[in-house]
Amino acid sequence: MATLHNRINKRVLKQALLSQPQNRLTLSFYCYHYIPDPGTFRNQLYLTFSNLDVLGRIYVAKEGINAQISVPQDNLDKFRDALYSIHFLNGIRLNIAIEDDGKSFFALKIQVKKKIVADGLNDETFDVTNAGKHLSAAEFNELTSKPDTLVIDMRNHYESEVGHFQNALLPDVDTFKEALPAAEAMLSEHKDKHVVMYCTGGIRCEKASAWMKHRGFKNVYQLNGGIIEYARQVKQQGLENKFLGKNFVFDERLGERISNEIISVCHQCGKPCDTHTNCRNEACHLLFIQCPECKAKYDGCCSNDCKEIVALPEEAQRELRKGKAQLRKVYHKGRSQNIRFKVPH
Repeated sequence: MATLHNRINKRVLKQALLSQPQNRLTLSFYCYHYIPDPGTFRNQLYLTFSNLDVLGRIYVAKEGINAQISVPQDNLDKFRDALYSIHFLNGIRLNIAIEDDGKSFFALKIQVKKKIVADGLNDETFDVTNAGKHLSAAEFNELTSKPDTLVIDMRNHYESEVGHFQNALLPDVDTFKEALPAAEAMLSEHKDKHVVMYCTGGIRCEKASAWMKHRGFKNVYQLNGGIIEYARQVKQQGLENKFLGKNFVFDERLGERISNEIISVCHQCGKPCDTHTNCRNEACHLLFIQCPECKAKYDGCCSNDCKEIVALPEEAQRELRKGKAQLRKVYHKGRSQNIRFKVPH
């Protein structure tokens, strides 16, 4: 079977979704499970999900599946039935977004990857399913209040910059590949302590907790369902909220508020701010934090140079980009000489 994929321009899809009156629900799920033929599984999934008007980004690999999607509320039951008909996904937890306008995704993109979370590991003896003990929000709060417990954030620096748990260790990394050795180095002298790991929805800290156990750490735990599920349980059960600020998310929203604290600053003026944006210059696209005043001043750009470029006609901008190597700073999120103010880790 040929690979199935969307053929419509993203801008057209975005405009179509923005004009739709239907309500959509943003959710995520993941599962580490051996999939012998990811390509065939991917195509079957695409046919099923596209028929249900599912949008979003899904990675499939031999080690499992990782999905961030939006579903029309009218199709939610049909979606759940279709998902749960897959034997290893039957009953899988769906992490529902905390803040959601239904415009988180504009197309369905399902990719076959080497791994659902790139980790840089090449150890045949490593068992990703031998993960740390899962903690509920209440259990997390109780364990992290003890002096012999260390909490570590397994996300990237630009994620923890706008929100993290109280007293958490924050590796200053750009990728999960960097986070694993960084976390191991930070915890190397504490192998007998309680180590609690967390991330956005659970997929990274699950692999990280399994790796730490593989590397000889004795008491390893992970926050079940990540920050998203923690926030839901805290609200539902009236628990103390130990998370400060925003939870960064990898969709059009770029963040959802978990607490009222603003712990980061505008990268251009230094005022308290935790709103991420991408530079409007298509050749730059830098992810950075920008307050409303600087957004107006720089026309949504990260610098005066980029502001001058976006003021040009679209054809002139395309000419400037023509024949040049990929210049977009999308893989340098939150790091640039144009960032003048930043709260250090």
